[in-house]
Amino acid sequence: MGGPGAGLAIALENLFPPLPSEVILPLTGFAAGQGVLSLASALFWTTLGSVVGAVALYWIGALFGRQRMHALWARLPLVKVSDLERTERWFARHGTKAVFLGRMVPIFRSLVSVPAGVERMPLHVFVTLTTLGSLIWNSVLVMAGYWLGDRWDLVEGYVGVLSKAVLVLVLVALAAFLAVRLRGRGRGAGQGRGRGRGRTAEHSRGRAQHRRTP
Repeated sequence: MGGPGAGLAIALENLFPPLPSEVILPLTGFAAGQGVLSLASALFWTTLGSVVGAVALYWIGALFGRQRMHALWARLPLVKVSDLERTERWFARHGTKAVFLGRMVPIFRSLVSVPAGVERMPLHVFVTLTTLGSLIWNSVLVMAGYWLGDRWDLVEGYVGVLSKAVLVLVLVALAAFLAVRLRGRGRGAGQGRGRGRGRTAEHSRGRAQHRRTP
């Protein structure tokens, strides 16, 4: 399918992150080096595919909406509505950077589009930032495959390590968050029992004094 096929593959990669862009893009660059398609066509179609996939996720976030997000968040264990509100404030301040830079970070490439839709970032701003970020990421991997030729698969090894590093950092941050929340919940329960015992003891002393009063 040439360029359109590469664009379709990248659009699907945005919707289903297990499809690896670190394989699709260098292979597209290798195909360009073999004359299957032009380098300009490779960059155009893969970037268009990135934007189409990202816009689809943006509209999923927009249709889901803030109210449903808050309702779902309120049902989750170990999280607070204030956590979501802080995240929204952060996205309001840094959303443009997150969308632009997120397009160049494995895993977050797809995820960042959803909160942009939930927060209703202006669509033209989202598309512009997504196009620029995707063009940079795609160019690096497509050109790597183009220059490496038959060794294009080396790109997968290096980018795969980066993907695993990002995933490990996310899991460590999640584990730290859960540990802090569980410790805080344990302390709160302990303080609540202590206050309850204190009130019971005071009540018992009051009843004893009442009985001794003539």
